[in-house]
Amino acid sequence: MAVRTTAPSQSLERGLAILSAFTSTRPVLGVSDLAREVGLSRSSAHRYIATLAALGYLEQDRATRRYRLGPRVLDLGFSAINSMELRQHASADLQALSDSTGHTVNMAVLDGVDILYIERCRTTNRSQREIDLNLHVGSRLPAYCTSMGKVLLADLNVDELEERLERMELAQRGPNTITSPSRLREELARVRRDGMAVNDEELAYGLRSIAVAVRGAEGNAVAAINLAALGPPLLGTARAISSRLGFQRGS
Repeated sequence: MAVRTTAPSQSLERGLAILSAFTSTRPVLGVSDLAREVGLSRSSAHRYIATLAALGYLEQDRATRRYRLGPRVLDLGFSAINSMELRQHASADLQALSDSTGHTVNMAVLDGVDILYIERCRTTNRSQREIDLNLHVGSRLPAYCTSMGKVLLADLNVDELEERLERMELAQRGPNTITSPSRLREELARVRRDGMAVNDEELAYGLRSIAVAVRGAEGNAVAAINLAALGPPLLGTARAISSRLGFQRGS
């Protein structure tokens, strides 16, 4: 009896490829840009774009005739983040850490060469809030110049790390940004050895933070948490969340 296989939908693949072409560095694209990116003729790309716009996944700037991601994409993204079991395990611990230290506490996961914020508990401490960046759940930052990003990059195997390093543009973001691939490899080796990462004005002037990994049942880093304060409270919170995820120290 022949086994029937289901062929992938080419139209769906192309529609998703168009949506994936939009990035934080290229938030607005024209039809010609998208056609080149996806490998379609301009007329074919326009049909897909028109459908996505009609459904609310793209919206057009009437002045420039170019497109950006629409609100339906945001709805999907926030729905995905809100459905994460990880957030449910972590929320109370992160809030307790923020309350006890007076610092904003963040949790992020690695997505490509960026980190994606999935939880953020902001402090009520006014002096601390003054140095907070304007970030929120769903915000993305480059992994290489953030403490959480370095923790998560350091947990990758050699092949995975090298693949992502090839895709990174190590641009200067703060006074101490690491812009050399060899120096970044050395830094990640140190993070791997010490079990925590420090961001010393690598993302922005005056911004310093420390991050540690949250580990899943198999011991891999499933997320990272950070705050602008030193060690023991942060480590304790990461261990509490990791324990809820099934990770056993020494296993």
